[in-house]
Amino acid sequence: MSQEPVSGRFAHRGPVWWGADPYSVRMGRTEPPPGIDAVLAAGSITDVAGIRVGHHQRLGRGWQTGTTVLHAPHGATPGVSVRGGGPGTRETDALRPENLVQTIHAVCLTGGSAFGLAATDGVVSWLEERALGFPVGSADDPDGVVPVVPAAVIFDLGRAGRFDHRPTADFGRRAIAASRVRQVSWGSVGAGAGARAGGLQGGVGTASTTVQVGAPHEPMSVRVGALAVVNANGSPIDPATGLPWDPGPFELRTPNARDRARLGRRLTGQAADLNTTIGVVATSAALSKTEVSKMADVAHDGMARAIRPAHSMFDGDTIFGLATGDDDIGDRPPAMRSTASRQQLLNLILRAAADTFASACTHAVLSATTIGAADAYFDVVPSAAPRRPGRGLAGPARGAR
Repeated sequence: MSQEPVSGRFAHRGPVWWGADPYSVRMGRTEPPPGIDAVLAAGSITDVAGIRVGHHQRLGRGWQTGTTVLHAPHGATPGVSVRGGGPGTRETDALRPENLVQTIHAVCLTGGSAFGLAATDGVVSWLEERALGFPVGSADDPDGVVPVVPAAVIFDLGRAGRFDHRPTADFGRRAIAASRVRQVSWGSVGAGAGARAGGLQGGVGTASTTVQVGAPHEPMSVRVGALAVVNANGSPIDPATGLPWDPGPFELRTPNARDRARLGRRLTGQAADLNTTIGVVATSAALSKTEVSKMADVAHDGMARAIRPAHSMFDGDTIFGLATGDDDIGDRPPAMRSTASRQQLLNLILRAAADTFASACTHAVLSATTIGAADAYFDVVPSAAPRRPGRGLAGPARGAR
């Protein structure tokens, strides 16, 4: 590669809107709440080639929980960073750089607290049926594999009144079977169905960016994307302004005084709550396990910008990293003043990881819809919704409570 790469550039696609129905008959609802227009993020983690996302959830009759699975059919180099004081995880030790497994094919994010880790069993069996996993085959059975599926959980037990209604292996199996590249369902779906964030409805959010590396005459585009399940003890909203701490590219309007006052009564994050923000940051770059773990670690900076406070003793904040390896960023030796070294190029990816994870956290809250006891952001602060070109205000048409 050339000695003079250009600096990284956050190339989001700008705020747009979607009207897709994230609700299924299996959830007991066939339509979203009336009048809701959710905000689609500036890009998606599925913009990273080789990453798919699927959701499964149940709502109603004592259910408000679900599972989200990220599927990498061709495999990805994994990493992880756990910062919260109360994590619920699976297979995180396998992702340590010094350990054996170098490639995984899925990550499971789920509700149900420690009970919800059972959803991962469904992902494991689905992958095994397709011979995706760590090869352990013998001469008699050369196709034998053990799928290594890292997982993390949020605490959403009893959100709809039944403590024993939580994800099972069937949730994980349905979620990965539903995974797709063009995933348009975000907000109160999958693992975000039972999520709450500082007194508001939480959800699943996403974002992506393109990092330009290399010299002007030899450019290379590396994609970085993030997915966040926001179920935070802290708040994603600044009570003084009524806007997200990290507003990102969403072009929200300043809420009026009435909405800010109503919001202040909703932001009730309490130390007694058990919460967690979990997620994945992915890149198309070819990175080592050590570098992917560093990327996951730096993505926590984005979480801390978007949610305040983060990483408390009551949170299980965990971020996984995935590198699909499509883009080779070279291996020039480290040098403090060389902008072409691998470490300098990696720095651009790390910065993008923090930026996209912050935007994914904000998107999770903005795209949420009220489906339980906690109100969604735009139900409380409708005056913050941006204008859609030629369509007036976006956001809920029904009155805020």
